[in-house]
Amino acid sequence: MFCTYQEAIFWLFQQFPSFQQIGAAAYKPDLGNIQLLLNKIGNPEKELKFIHVAGTNGKGTTSSIIASYLTESGFSTGLFTSPHLLDFRERIRINGEMISEESVIDFCNSIQSVGEIEPSFFEISFAMALYHFYQKKCEYCVIEVGMGGRLDATNCITPLISIITSIGLDHTQFLGDTRTLIAYEKAGIIKAQIPVILGEKDEETTPVFQKKALETNSSFRFVQDSTYPSWIDDLPFPFNRGFQLQNAKTALLTIDELSKKEQISLDQKLFIPALENISKNTGYQKRIEIVHENPRVILDVSHNLEGIKATLFLLQNTFKGNLFIIYGSSSDKNYHEIISTFPKKAIVYLTTFQSERSVKMEILTKIRDSNQDTNIEVYNDVNQAILHCLEKANAEDTVLVFGSFFLIQDISLDFKNLGI
Repeated sequence: MFCTYQEAIFWLFQQFPSFQQIGAAAYKPDLGNIQLLLNKIGNPEKELKFIHVAGTNGKGTTSSIIASYLTESGFSTGLFTSPHLLDFRERIRINGEMISEESVIDFCNSIQSVGEIEPSFFEISFAMALYHFYQKKCEYCVIEVGMGGRLDATNCITPLISIITSIGLDHTQFLGDTRTLIAYEKAGIIKAQIPVILGEKDEETTPVFQKKALETNSSFRFVQDSTYPSWIDDLPFPFNRGFQLQNAKTALLTIDELSKKEQISLDQKLFIPALENISKNTGYQKRIEIVHENPRVILDVSHNLEGIKATLFLLQNTFKGNLFIIYGSSSDKNYHEIISTFPKKAIVYLTTFQSERSVKMEILTKIRDSNQDTNIEVYNDVNQAILHCLEKANAEDTVLVFGSFFLIQDISLDFKNLGI
C-alpha cells in the first residue's frame, strides 16, 4: 500500500518505465494490455464522450484549445495530454485542475496487483485518466494521442470526432520513415462513421486519409479548404499567425463539427476567451511562452524538425534585434539537421539536460568545433546558458529556449526576479 504521493509516483515510474524517461524500451505498440486494464477497472471508456487528437505537431495545442473552449462553454471537461513537465498530474486535468495526489495514490493502490497484465507507464496513465474522468462525471474528454495512433493505447476509445493535426518525420523507428507510412499510423484513429478534421493537406498524406475515410464511411474536412468567420483575424498572439493559427483553425472546425450533434455552439465570445484563458483552463504552457521582456525570453517545447521550423517561422517577424537560440535535444532526434536550419545570424547556445536521453557534451562540442564560421557555444546547464544570454543581450533582442520538454523541465530560474 502506498501512503504518500511520492511513493506512488516512484512505484509508477519504476514498475512501468516511461517513454519520457527511457525512450524506445518503454514503447508497447499493442492494444491488448489497455483493453484488459480497462476491463479491470469497469470500462469507463464506454461511459464517456471523447474528442481524439493525433498528429506529429500541434496535437497538444489543439487539444488544449478545444478543452479550453468546452470549459468556457460551461462543460465539465477532462483533458489527457503528455508528457508532463514538472508533475505527473499535469497529464490529467478537469477544467484545468490537476488530478489530486490522493486520487493518484488510490488508483495506484487499486491496480498494484493486476495479475497477468504488464502495462506500460503510458497505459497506466491513460487508464487512470479515464477512471478519474468517469468518477468526476466529465461531460466531454479531450484525449491527446501518445504516439502514432493505430496502436496507441488511446485508440481504445470511440470518439465523437477524430482530429489529425499534421504529419512529420518523428518517431520514425516506430512509425515508419516516410510521411506516407506515418500518415497510415495516424489514420488508425479514424473509426466507422466518425467525422474527421484534418489539419493539413498535401499530396503525400491526403490519399492515405481519404482512403481510410472511405473505408470507414467517415466524413472529413480539411482546414485548408474551409471557410472561417471574419473574427479569425482578431485572435490573440500567438494564435494569430503561422502554425498556431493553423491549430486554432483546427480547433474551431472541430467545435463547428461538434455543434452538429452536440449542444455546443461556435461563438466568438467563447473562442477568444478560450485562447486568452488557455493556461488557466488547461494548464497549457511552454509553447511560445513569453517569460521575460527586455530582452524577450521565449520558452517553447518544439522538438522535431517540422515543429522547430514552424516555431522559427512564426517568430521571425517578432525579432526586433539579435536572436539568441538555446537548444537542447534528445539523442534520438535529427539534431544535426535541426541546427543547420537556425538563422545564420543567430547566436546559438547548445546545452545538455539532466535526462539520460540528452545529447552528450562531447557531441555538442564536436558540433561547435565543426562549425567555426557560426556563433555556437556549448553549456551543460540550461540555466547558465540563459543567464549568459541575458548578460550579452540588449533590451530589443530575443532569447528563444527550445528543443525538448526535458530542457524546459530543467529551467529553475525565477524570471520575474532576475533583476535584469
